[in-house]
Amino acid sequence: VYPPCYFGGRARSRFRAASAFLERLAPILKRTIVYVDGFNLYYGCLRNTPYRWLDLSKLCNFLLPSNDIIEIKYFTARVKPHLKDKKSHIRQKAYLRALETIPNIKIIYGHFLRKPVRMPLSENTKGKTEYVKVIKTEEKGSDVNLAVHLLNDAHLDLFDVGVIISNDSDLYTALEFAGNLGKIIGILNPHPIPSQKLKSGKFSFYKPIREGVLKVSQFPETLKDKIGKFSKPEGW
Repeated sequence: VYPPCYFGGRARSRFRAASAFLERLAPILKRTIVYVDGFNLYYGCLRNTPYRWLDLSKLCNFLLPSNDIIEIKYFTARVKPHLKDKKSHIRQKAYLRALETIPNIKIIYGHFLRKPVRMPLSENTKGKTEYVKVIKTEEKGSDVNLAVHLLNDAHLDLFDVGVIISNDSDLYTALEFAGNLGKIIGILNPHPIPSQKLKSGKFSFYKPIREGVLKVSQFPETLKDKIGKFSKPEGW
């Protein structure tokens, strides 16, 4: 610490200006945790696009340039091979491996179900209800896991700003409760049609995720981790 006499008049003015700048900057660089609903993000803006090799760290830094992003929590489930797409789990495994190269990411898994069920046809052609056997796929647990982590982290005061990447209106109550704990809550929406319930909520900010930011937020074609080198899946 310098004594007051150390600074001349001009130097004191510069010192005060620098201190004032840092004071203004401090409330902006708030501790931020980003909570990503993996399947909601994928089906909202990544499926059938060339942007599936998405670097979530780059995405968050582009969309939240004034935030100190201390952690990204990614909620997903391991998919199973499908009759029409027998390599989907292999591509997902490569992507999860890519995500794990991000230093401040944590992947939280739910589970993936696929089972045969009987369901009624939407059109009745024979004057009676007709049923067919279909394969139903469900991802279970991610929305609940996300909500629990958000509320637990808010209660433990682990962040100042909680940002949710999802368009799932089922998360509304958890977001509202986290806000009631004095936290800044924002939403990054990956879907072209927003949830009106989320958009109309009393949250601090609501932003769409647009194609331009996805394009500039891609991993390199080839990455390296502790196991070795690996590459972006073909067709992505």
